Amino acid sequence: MRCVAHMVEISEADDPRVDDFRDLSRADRRPDRPGGRGLVIAEGVVVVERLLASPYPVRALFGVRRRIEELAGATAALDVPAYVTSADVMAQVVGFHLNRGVLAVADRAPVIPPAELVERSRRLVVLEGIGDHENLGALFRNAAALSVDGVLLGADCSDPLYRRSVRVSMGHVLRVPFAHLESWPEDLKLLRDNGFRIAALTPRADAKSLRDAALDEGRVAVLLGSEGPGLTEEAITAADLAVRIPMASGVDSLNVATAGAIAFHAMSGA
Repeated sequence: MRCVAHMVEISEADDPRVDDFRDLSRADRRPDRPGGRGLVIAEGVVVVERLLASPYPVRALFGVRRRIEELAGATAALDVPAYVTSADVMAQVVGFHLNRGVLAVADRAPVIPPAELVERSRRLVVLEGIGDHENLGALFRNAAALSVDGVLLGADCSDPLYRRSVRVSMGHVLRVPFAHLESWPEDLKLLRDNGFRIAALTPRADAKSLRDAALDEGRVAVLLGSEGPGLTEEAITAADLAVRIPMASGVDSLNVATAGAIAFHAMSGA
């Protein structure tokens, strides 16, 4: 069998070598907490493989032997420790039983300036008030699947590198570039200055139907808001057009990740 990084046996839950993986269920102690150490954590073989292939510098792996060995091809040349333990010890360290059986932890990569992301993109997603980590992760997964070039995070968005977002995105948050807009919604001017049309997705009856919005023409950014309240009036006003997804009578909205997927598909022209 090929070598898997540097295999190191861990037999005790209090071993300090696995502190990067400790207390994942504790909000005040999680290693991925933005206000704390801010590490990036991947769960499961598929997501760990995507982390290993990403620009994020991997620090270590931790898991049961069978799952670590499944990663042999991806970790053969990796110069980091792979901590191997039992399922019981792993559960004591992370704070719950992890069915996926393997974790990897990495440092964050340098943040991309928004101007750089806008300049090199043709199709972008701009988010406002997406605070739910699962919705955020699902949006990144949909963006990757439907060839969106990047994501701009506006006001009141959660951290896309939080563990749950990484997991729900199936690791695609690690490959779809994103940047933060600091002044909201004033920074939308950056898009317009680079020739983008900004389409605000809203259920308003007077919005243009998605069928007629021609989102597959030219440089386009789709603007999405939070569940419930949706986009703020300021964000809609700052956009070039308001766009709605036609729906059956009696249904006025969709989950934001679902609505996003429909809009991303329209952007692709497929």
